Amino acid sequence: MSDVAEGLHVVPLDTPSLGDRSYVVHDGSAAFVVDPQRDIDRVLEMLDRERLTLTHVLETHVHNDYVTGGLALSRATGADYVVSARDEVAFRRHPVEDGEVLAVGDRIRVEAVATPGHTFHHLSYVLRDGDGAMGMAVFSGGSLLYGSTGRPDLLGAEHTDRLARLQHASARRLGALLPDGAALYPTHGFGSFCAASQSRASRSTIGEERASNAVLLQDEVDYVRDLLAGLGPWPDYYAHIAPLNTAGPAAADLSPPRAVGADEIRRRIEAGEWVVDLRHRSQFAGGHVPGSYNFGTDGAFATNLGWLIDWNTPLTLLAATPDDLAHAQRELVRIGIDRPSGAATGEPRQWSEHEPARFDQADFAALAAEAAVRDVPVLDVRRADEFAAGHVVGASNIPLHELRSRIGEVPNDEVWVHCQSGYRASIAASFLLTAGRRVVAVDDHFAAAGAAGLPVTVASG
Repeated sequence: MSDVAEGLHVVPLDTPSLGDRSYVVHDGSAAFVVDPQRDIDRVLEMLDRERLTLTHVLETHVHNDYVTGGLALSRATGADYVVSARDEVAFRRHPVEDGEVLAVGDRIRVEAVATPGHTFHHLSYVLRDGDGAMGMAVFSGGSLLYGSTGRPDLLGAEHTDRLARLQHASARRLGALLPDGAALYPTHGFGSFCAASQSRASRSTIGEERASNAVLLQDEVDYVRDLLAGLGPWPDYYAHIAPLNTAGPAAADLSPPRAVGADEIRRRIEAGEWVVDLRHRSQFAGGHVPGSYNFGTDGAFATNLGWLIDWNTPLTLLAATPDDLAHAQRELVRIGIDRPSGAATGEPRQWSEHEPARFDQADFAALAAEAAVRDVPVLDVRRADEFAAGHVVGASNIPLHELRSRIGEVPNDEVWVHCQSGYRASIAASFLLTAGRRVVAVDDHFAAAGAAGLPVTVASG
């Protein structure tokens, strides 16, 4: 929690797995919320604990990377649901236009500021302490971010150049409107693929961004050129999120899925359904249900699963504990995968009557030792931009999100697979093993590759 003035509090609610932040802002009595995630129980618990009255739920834009909890939160509390008047939505809302000021209790005032760029109808919200007071903070959504801006290409290539130019103008507008000391509170930029680039910053001000952010330092031509040159892919499930948000998502159902046994798990795998093992990659490598895939809850679980799965494919979850299962469900509803078709908890011998499948794990030192005596096929499943920044000489690159469609390019026998830290390598290994490859998953950080003696390229410039 941070205080922008005495008695005026801003409480971030982080969702690090998706790289987003929501905010609860209050004066000890009245409150508003910005860009709430689907699991609104986090907000409701805070409102109850602090004895706050929620008057407004504010959306900066129709989100692409997560399903909003805004409509459900508004209905649960009676708060006004504030959405741009220019967005076409299928539900009742408080339509807000550029320049409109909202009163939250006796003290807080919030001004809507049109900041198109991430979307055409994007809004930021300037926080004021009383009528006529100078802006103390801005909730910038996917507009001005820490060291970056929101990406302008999620609405299609035909709109990207126009949105990039609008993004430049919008960031400049915020920079001119607010004083140096105004706090900046973006929704994206903490690992979200909605950000054009990533920053390590956890807080910032308009003055700090004015001194360091390219959008506030470069002219439009240079900014747009550099921005568009640096954009990479985004998860496939993004295509499904905006339609869900414009239709008006219902409240999330986090009740446990139906329990299934070994026979039903096997039937589902044979039918081509997805059975996902949520355990840590070392446990999965040591023994798992044949044909299951490993998406551990210790990493970017929802982002990677949502990126790879065919939308609406029936999904069964296998977890060591009910808590792990509940955590996975919470992550999935945030991206619109509402109800797994079944689940089981325990361990592999309870989930299958067959001998567990296994694969070897190694570190980069072991790979270096093996490569010193024979040719070792190495597959790097990091994104193309990561590979270009530096990779093991001789390694092939198939980004994880392309692996299912390109698995025929992988050698038919042995392959050593690695990523940046080991998490994506295990996901890849589970698909490769099911496809009949003999896999060794490198469970190590890529920084160790060069230190282990493997030749590693270094990007020029």
